[in-house]
Amino acid sequence: MSTTTIPSVPNPDLVPSSPDPASDLGPRTYLVRTLGCQMNVHDSEHMAGLLEEAGYVPALGEDAAEGAADVIVINTCAVRENAADKLYGNLGQLASVKRARPGMQIAVGGCLAQKDRDGIVDRAPWVDVVFGTHNLDVLPVLLERARHNARAEVEIAESLQVFPSTLPTRRESVYAGWVSISVGCNNTCTFCIVPHLRGKERDRRPGAILAEVAALAGQGAIEVTLLGQNVNSYGVEFGDRSAFAKLLRATGAVDGIERVRFTSPHPAAFTDDVIAAMAETPTVMPQLHMPLQSGSDRVLRAMRRSYRSDRFLGILERVRAAMPEAAITSDIIVGFPGETEEDFAATLRVVEEARFSSAFTFQYSPRPGTPAAHLSDQVPKAVVQERYGRLAALQDRISLEENAAQVGRTVEVLIAEGEGRKDGSSQRISGRAADNRLVHVGLPDEGHAGGSTRTLPDADGADRSRSGAPRPGDLVTVDVTHGAPHYLVADSGVQGGRFIVRRTRAGDTWEARERARLAGEDHDHGLVGAGGAIALGMPRRRG
Repeated sequence: MSTTTIPSVPNPDLVPSSPDPASDLGPRTYLVRTLGCQMNVHDSEHMAGLLEEAGYVPALGEDAAEGAADVIVINTCAVRENAADKLYGNLGQLASVKRARPGMQIAVGGCLAQKDRDGIVDRAPWVDVVFGTHNLDVLPVLLERARHNARAEVEIAESLQVFPSTLPTRRESVYAGWVSISVGCNNTCTFCIVPHLRGKERDRRPGAILAEVAALAGQGAIEVTLLGQNVNSYGVEFGDRSAFAKLLRATGAVDGIERVRFTSPHPAAFTDDVIAAMAETPTVMPQLHMPLQSGSDRVLRAMRRSYRSDRFLGILERVRAAMPEAAITSDIIVGFPGETEEDFAATLRVVEEARFSSAFTFQYSPRPGTPAAHLSDQVPKAVVQERYGRLAALQDRISLEENAAQVGRTVEVLIAEGEGRKDGSSQRISGRAADNRLVHVGLPDEGHAGGSTRTLPDADGADRSRSGAPRPGDLVTVDVTHGAPHYLVADSGVQGGRFIVRRTRAGDTWEARERARLAGEDHDHGLVGAGGAIALGMPRRRG
């Protein structure tokens, strides 16, 4: 396993860092900013855990909002063309903050750090630390080395040094958690740089995964999401091609876990035993994120996506036959090199037939280091944008139709923290239905006794008297009253109808955490050591 260490020459106007005389007044604070996918979100949890184990504490309140922490870590993405713009935009904003804050340090990690290495310090000499996707564990050491040496420290490992799931973890939310089942990817999609930056697939053993899930449940979580670049190829490394279906069933049987999700599968490796496991395991949610990328078989071949549109649609048909209530989402790329109007029309036909509840749509952007970046038949930007607009309009129409069809349906919503940006002004709370649709729930007036409004006993059977709105982590059963393209509204309780609250262990844990925060104990709550209990949470991601 090789590691590249590149000490950089500091900019004399922005010395990376020097010891802060004020640091003796208390522990140094940190803030992690996450750009990119769910894997990055989970990596950020490990970065936060490592920093807390090293004695740092989270920046809170105005300091967190203004980026005024002693250490700011930016966990980067390299998938989209604007990834670098987002990084350097963040770094540019932090330059003046650092000038005014003696001893402040800035670290850059993640996929773009793995790719650009010392180029980051060349462009932003005020950065103190650069580390890659394979060596998250060195972050605290590099920060101390940079402080001691008063120069930037760049260290990029060429292969995985420590499996991230063995690292300490700092999770912010108490009701749901990510659980990584593998890292890396063995596919060779011509548009994707992830295998180059994350390496070949490495699978965790089932026992380690289930132990982490059980620990999460023991801490109060009721939902887990299994993570991998290609979850349904899980088990190939240790010779069991049915391993993922078995893992779904076993995860769903863990005591205390009520919701199991996973992301993302690959259509080429998606098998019927996974569909059976989903349909036959009550705690596996009726939701599937299945990346399409293109509806044109010719483009799929050029992308090295080893399936064709008929296979993709066949999987969706079998999933819906087994789970009629399933919501299916997707990823779609517009303007891949060589895409013709005929190819794009094929994508529109597949999207129309697939009836995705929602889709992440992207304009193709060439990523240096990928085969597609060197193709000569790049589609003109204006053409890509026009096609993108047509695809987005089509998907918005389908999403609206699919969500409008939910009106009148009874759903159980896991109340979340921070899902609804307008909840304060609308007097609603928000969360996710079993099929992962976002639902904004109207709160009945205090003391409302009409319709089916009631509070059920806690999940453990205890009949405790409680008051107030449902907490994050609680489950609320309501009827959908309105469908919009990107969310549902359930105002049945406001209208005197169904509003059934089930208070859960997760809600109790959230309440206990909030009390600890108010009492000033936040810094001691939520940290997980590699050999200790696993705390909970889901950092928010940007970008």
